[in-house]
Amino acid sequence: MTVYTMVDRETCIACGACSENAPHLFDHDEEGLSFSLLDLNAGNTEIHEDFIEELEIAVEECPTNSIKIATEPFTIKK
Repeated sequence: MTVYTMVDRETCIACGACSENAPHLFDHDEEGLSFSLLDLNAGNTEIHEDFIEELEIAVEECPTNSIKIATEPFTIKK
């Protein structure tokens, strides 16, 4: 299954749960807000199957449901 992810930075509360649970997929900026590491939060890069379980845990642990997942890219590559 093809999966893409990004973080809704408008609802992120900088708790760090995503980077703690999925360090290969998420990090945070100087303000503490999270972003997808794979494509700087664009949501265009397919998540490798080795990291799907990490992603699922991060989504489950996010207290604000800020981690978004989809089966198609979030933005169109130009």
